[in-house]
Amino acid sequence: MEKQLHSNAAITAIGTYTPDKILSNVDLEHIVETSDEWIVQRTGIRERRIAADDQFTSDLCIRAIRNMQERYGVNLEDVDYIIVATSTPDNVIPSVAAQVQAALGITHCGAIDIQAACAGFTSAIQLANGLLLSGVYRKILVIGGETLSKVTNYEDRTTCILFGDGAGAILMEAGATGDILAVSAQTDGAGGHHVYRSGLSPVINAADIDTTSRIVQNGREVYKWALTHVSEGITGLLQDSGYTPSSINWFVPHNANQRIIDALCERTGISEQQALSSIEHYGNTSAASIPLALDAAVRDGRVLPGHLLLLYGFGGGLTQSGVLLRWSI
Repeated sequence: MEKQLHSNAAITAIGTYTPDKILSNVDLEHIVETSDEWIVQRTGIRERRIAADDQFTSDLCIRAIRNMQERYGVNLEDVDYIIVATSTPDNVIPSVAAQVQAALGITHCGAIDIQAACAGFTSAIQLANGLLLSGVYRKILVIGGETLSKVTNYEDRTTCILFGDGAGAILMEAGATGDILAVSAQTDGAGGHHVYRSGLSPVINAADIDTTSRIVQNGREVYKWALTHVSEGITGLLQDSGYTPSSINWFVPHNANQRIIDALCERTGISEQQALSSIEHYGNTSAASIPLALDAAVRDGRVLPGHLLLLYGFGGGLTQSGVLLRWSI
C-alpha cells in the first residue's frame, strides 16, 4: 500500500564500490555451456564484478562509505543508526552493520541488517525515513551490499550468468533539503519458493530443495510475477501519489535483467530513456543494484538536484518496495 509522507528527510551523500576482478561473458563460456551472444540477448549483461576470496560484504560496504566520504567530505562521527540491506552477510552474527560501525569507529550508534533480497535497499530507505521522522534519530547510513558470487552455483548456467558483487551507501538526514514523497511495499510470500537460498528448513511448496545454500531461481516465474505484479505496484505508487510516468525524471529499478526493465517500462508507460541501469557492467547485484545505477548517473551529471526519482526494488520474497523522492545533491 502506498503511503504519502511529505517529509523533509533527505539523501545528502552517496558512494559506491565494486571489486576489481571482472568476470566477462567470454570468461563464462569457459565455465558453463553458454555464449556472450546468448547472455546479452537474454539479460543485457556483458560482465560482472567478483569479490576476492578474502573480500566480504562488510569490506565492500566500508569501501562504498569511504568513497562517499572522499566525494562529499561528510562527517560520520554523529551517525546514530546504520542499516545494511544484504542477502549475503559475512556471518549471521555479528551483523554486517555492526562490522561497519566498528570499522568507522562510530559510537552511540544503532546497527542492524535487513534481508529483503533485491528490494532490500528501498526497504532500508523506508525504515531509515521512519526513524528520522520519529525525531529520535537525525543521521542514518543506509547501505546495500552483496557478495553474490560466494553463493552462486557456477554449474548452473541459468543463474551464474546473472550475479555480481558490489555495494552502495547513502547518508540520510532529518531536516535536510529534499523530500521522500511517497513509499510503497507489497509481499507475495506464497511465491517465495521461486527464488531461495536454503537455510535451516525447507522452502514451503518447493520440491527438490537445494541444501548447498546457493541461490536457486525459477527465472520464468519471477519474470511473470514482475511483469504483472511489479508493474501494477509501480503504477499504483505513481497514481496514488498524484504523479504520472512522464512527470518523473528518472526510474531506478532493481537491475534483475535488461529484459525485465524494458518490459516494466512498456507496461507502466515509463520511457526506457528514463530508466537507469547498472546491469551491463555489474550484472544483478541484488540490494546493491539500485545505488550502483543511481550513483553512475549522479557521477555523469544525468541526475541533478530537483529531479524526481522513482526507486523500485523487487525480488526474493517475493517482495517489492518503492520510494518516490526529490533528489537534492
